[in-house]
Amino acid sequence: RSALKVLDKLHEAGHSAYLVGGGVRDALVGLKPKDFDVATDASPETIRALFRNSMIIGRRFRLVHVRYGREIIEVATFRAAHNKGEGGEIGAAGRIVRDNVFGTIEEDAYRRDFSVNALYYNIADDSIVDYVGGLADLDKGVFQLIGEPKTRCEEDPVRVLRAVRLAAKLKFSIAPSTLEAMQATSSELGSTPPPRLFEEVLKLFQGGYALRSFHSVREHDLLVYLFPMLDARLKRGDEKLESMIDAALINTDKRVSQGKPITPYYLLAFMMWPDVEERAKAECLNGATINDALHAAADTVLATQLRIISIPKRFSVPMKEIWQMQPRLERLKGGRALKL
Repeated sequence: RSALKVLDKLHEAGHSAYLVGGGVRDALVGLKPKDFDVATDASPETIRALFRNSMIIGRRFRLVHVRYGREIIEVATFRAAHNKGEGGEIGAAGRIVRDNVFGTIEEDAYRRDFSVNALYYNIADDSIVDYVGGLADLDKGVFQLIGEPKTRCEEDPVRVLRAVRLAAKLKFSIAPSTLEAMQATSSELGSTPPPRLFEEVLKLFQGGYALRSFHSVREHDLLVYLFPMLDARLKRGDEKLESMIDAALINTDKRVSQGKPITPYYLLAFMMWPDVEERAKAECLNGATINDALHAAADTVLATQLRIISIPKRFSVPMKEIWQMQPRLERLKGGRALKL
């Protein structure tokens, strides 16, 4: 309803307005859309002037957030290629540093990532606009990058993770040329800013397909760029750990399907617990109490992990509490057990 309000108001003001991206894709394959992104020919300043309940955000990619209560509709101006005017900038490694060259809807379609994400719903006549073969790829169930695959992965290495996650979500295959480019550029994830990787990790585990996503990430050997300590353990063949993680992911997916809340810090704590436990035991052998040992181990493991993905304190503090609770869970009788 909120997205339709935005589309209608832009259309009434004389602008082209389209629903685009994941919301269109998911609706066409029979899933209930959760994201409603709008693309328009209106500039960010024009959009901001039209909607009092809005604000311009971003520097690398300027867009407008229109707020309806707790719901945010993201409105972006059509983009053109980065070399077509001022406002675009590509860094030395081929990554997009700024992406603010405005253009036409067709130019906008060609600079999106995957063909199935470049479908536009036109509010004016209820049509689907497709410039890049996205409808055909939806029918075939395949994820395919638009343009030269290796260049597109170099522009934004997070596309490698996104392809794996979305293919797992939709149960799609990945086109051979796209897969080849992903394999050639996946190491670039190692130099991706930790906050961006954290965003992708949350998307992997919160969408209701965490188990498929996790197995897909492992299949494409990408876990090393997210949780290197866990990746090393699983590669050594820790079957007990593997079955425990699967159980946690299955439970998370079940809660999502039932509309129950999930706590991302629980899964994050789970991913790092084997290393916290191992280090805590070593500290105990050196004479530390179990509480002090867990504190020290938690700090060490988190410091290592934070170099890879950023974990805000609103998550890391409850993670430490969960780890601190583990020995107490082994005391099954008495007042303390009942209190816990």
